[in-house]
Amino acid sequence: MFARLIARDRGAKRRVAALYVALVEHARRPEFYTGCGVPDTVWGRFDMIILHAFLVFRRLQDDGTAHQDFSQALFDHMFADVDHNLRELGVGDLSVGKKVKQMAQGFYGRVAAYEKGLAADDVAALDDALRRNLFGGADPTPEQVGAIRDYLRREAGAIRSWPIDRLLRGEISFGPPPGAMEG
Repeated sequence: MFARLIARDRGAKRRVAALYVALVEHARRPEFYTGCGVPDTVWGRFDMIILHAFLVFRRLQDDGTAHQDFSQALFDHMFADVDHNLRELGVGDLSVGKKVKQMAQGFYGRVAAYEKGLAADDVAALDDALRRNLFGGADPTPEQVGAIRDYLRREAGAIRSWPIDRLLRGEISFGPPPGAMEG
């Protein structure tokens, strides 16, 4: 599908990559790990990327299937990066495909759980989804979970106001992470 988008639009690859880089850079902000208790591990960082990617994919879907090719290209780029990073971490070639498949399944599960909590405006369901997925085996305080929940809800509302053309140009800016707002 990415090839189809590239065939129509030569700059698409650059814009998809720029959007992904911006998303990853924000997901790696230290406040998420130091103040909010997200585990500073491979999985914790992957889950922060998923959280931010979820917001972008959610916005791209606001217009139905109009941006399906761009969305698919972003997904493909994201999991190509996952594949690359697993190899860099020393995961054996024979295991990489299986691991990427597991991570993609985890992505879909997390997206469904976050969407369910946001769509229903169900604080308890969203908190549970964050504890189970983003925080994994960590034991966050209720305040840490609440800070991430409030951040996710705030950003979900903010992204809906972004002009879709901005995302399609590869531009994105998230609000400050919890804890960064006081400084």
